[in-house]
Amino acid sequence: MVTSDYHHIWDCCCDHGLLGCALLIRKAANNIHFVDIVPELMSELEQKLCLFYENSSWKTHCLNVTNLPLAKYEGKHLVIIAGIGGDLMIKFIEAIFQQYKILNIDFLLCPVHHQYSLRQKLIALDFSLKDEVLVEDNQRFYEILLVTSSSENHYKIHPVGSNIWQAKSEKQNEVTKKYLKKTLNHYQRIQQGLQLSSSKDKINSVQHIINAYHDVSL
Repeated sequence: MVTSDYHHIWDCCCDHGLLGCALLIRKAANNIHFVDIVPELMSELEQKLCLFYENSSWKTHCLNVTNLPLAKYEGKHLVIIAGIGGDLMIKFIEAIFQQYKILNIDFLLCPVHHQYSLRQKLIALDFSLKDEVLVEDNQRFYEILLVTSSSENHYKIHPVGSNIWQAKSEKQNEVTKKYLKKTLNHYQRIQQGLQLSSSKDKINSVQHIINAYHDVSL
């Protein structure tokens, strides 16, 4: 999903930098930026990058993702945020968007949970969809969304996804069925818990999510 259209790719919450290193090997962009807030991780990663990727164009940044210095670098940016929850992802995206509204920024997002809330925020920000896929890895499911802050010539973001449910093989069809069942079970359990202790408004707020997933056509 990462094309060669970008001048700068920001691998945020990069941890040990495996994704960014794969992009370095591919020469996916002129510059690959590795971003994490943990000093020890970044120090260790920088040593590895110096050792194995000395002749590649990369930078490390030990900072909060909300403080990405995008304005310092000319060209088209792709910000990759993966391996964290959708709730934290929302905070990062909102902060970046508020700072750089004049920039056309693409985001490649892979939340580990709170996918519905993330999609709601992207819709509220009037982002648009470039691509999305559903992946099963090690018995876990991941929605991966490529979105852009530009609303021109792209697709609307669907609250529960659109392309992720369109399987092109029998194997992918099984993945979508399992994911849909797992997701519905998750929200139905939340609703059952709310019925024991909460207000009607909170119960209804989950019901409309359940209805949206029930409307998915495989």
